[in-house]
Amino acid sequence: MNRVCIDGNNLTLEDVINVSRIFYEVKIDNTAIKKIEDSRNLVEKFLEEEKIVYGVTTGFGELCNVFISKDKTETLQRNLIKSHACGVGNPLDIEIVRAIMLLRANSLAKGYSGIRLSTLNTLVEMINKKVHPIIPEKGSLGASGDLAPLAHMVLPMIGEGEAYYNGKIFSGKEAMKLAEIDTIDLAAKEGLALINGTQIMTAIAALSIYDSIELLKTSDIISCLTIQALNGIVEAYDEKVHNLRAHNGQRDCAYNLRKLLEGSKMASHQGEIRVQDAYSLRCIPQVHGASKDAVNYIKKVLEIEINSATDNPLIFAEEEEAISAGNFHGQPIALSMDFLGIALSEIANISERRIERMVNPNLSGLAPFLIEKSGLNSGFMLVQYSAASLVSENKVLSHPASVDSIPSSANQEDHVSMGTIAARKARTILNNVRKVLAMELLCACQAIDLRGKNGLSKGTEIVYNLVRNEIPKLTEDKVMYEYINKCESIIESGVIVKEVEKTIGTLR
Repeated sequence: MNRVCIDGNNLTLEDVINVSRIFYEVKIDNTAIKKIEDSRNLVEKFLEEEKIVYGVTTGFGELCNVFISKDKTETLQRNLIKSHACGVGNPLDIEIVRAIMLLRANSLAKGYSGIRLSTLNTLVEMINKKVHPIIPEKGSLGASGDLAPLAHMVLPMIGEGEAYYNGKIFSGKEAMKLAEIDTIDLAAKEGLALINGTQIMTAIAALSIYDSIELLKTSDIISCLTIQALNGIVEAYDEKVHNLRAHNGQRDCAYNLRKLLEGSKMASHQGEIRVQDAYSLRCIPQVHGASKDAVNYIKKVLEIEINSATDNPLIFAEEEEAISAGNFHGQPIALSMDFLGIALSEIANISERRIERMVNPNLSGLAPFLIEKSGLNSGFMLVQYSAASLVSENKVLSHPASVDSIPSSANQEDHVSMGTIAARKARTILNNVRKVLAMELLCACQAIDLRGKNGLSKGTEIVYNLVRNEIPKLTEDKVMYEYINKCESIIESGVIVKEVEKTIGTLR
């Protein structure tokens, strides 16, 4: 059985993908159980002593000075979940919901949240039996964590809300019953422990960064088809050039281009056709490479965040302390996701410029708009329009969410991260970039045919053939969106990187 063990410290990005997309099961590691139980025991002690502990014997936010007696703590936690379930908008994808549940469970497994082991087991059982709460995408300020959407995650646990089960939507209570999972009565601190964290933004970010790594390799591959379609000059990618600047991403991209173009008879050398290329070809390592460096930085931030305790207060069993602090604040993710959006937008920006160079006869030397009987046929004219539209949309979406803040809870929570908005924006940009690259791929294969396909490199001929197995060379106008969608599906499937690396070795 494929399974991921969680202990709060060792979860990997690959684990997140396996649980969210391949439906690996989850198990709490035995090493984590004692810490979870010790933390819970301390909460019980505080409760018995009626010690003032935020969210245990007090209200929430601005109501933190309202004392709650121990006989009302269970009502307090249930009310918290019900009142905080204020999410709106479309439901998050099931893969994101599974990632959210996994990340929240992993954070709780660290043993600093004061939750009962039985409650954590309920959450894990929901993952394993595929009870997926319906979580609206909007409503989080990114501090105190992702309160509103995480409350929707908890609703089915207490027999409320809605959930997907076996491909259908049921009430939370019915979904749990069908899956044979007992609903729970939240004990002191548990509602707060389940919703006070960054797991919505982090789940979206984790899936997005994983996809971005793959997409950046794909962008290198597709750009090499365009380079050959336009007889691009290979000396611009010489290792000597890039060692003089020494940014890792730039050097990695140049390495990829050299590897991908090796043996090409369609690429040219300096002075054969022209002295130098336009920036959209010549500066691919500098542009793609900078985005690679950004993605690598963001990946490190996420690897820390997915193994962090992000709720409040934190329970330190050994010291017998409950400390109210701010680990729920999503600023590290907010800044990273704004950065990711910008980094990915640049990939689409330069890709659209390469599309323009192919469809413009004054720049390509090919038939206008990549169709031989132009005038009667418009060819790929509107492909460039559509790419330009997506690129322009990305520019709007790249405005940082993290520079905004709106005070909440009567100004007790007076600076928030907007990290979940940043993460959702970055994911939208990612999807737009994939579409633009699909358009470049479509155009590049057509341009190669018009140029007279003669000696594509081994690494790129594989990709050309993947496209041509699905899409013929265009000799007259066709319904183009179907071809764009097919190219996007090829990219999204991961087959491009997989087949290229199988043939020429691992790309960076």
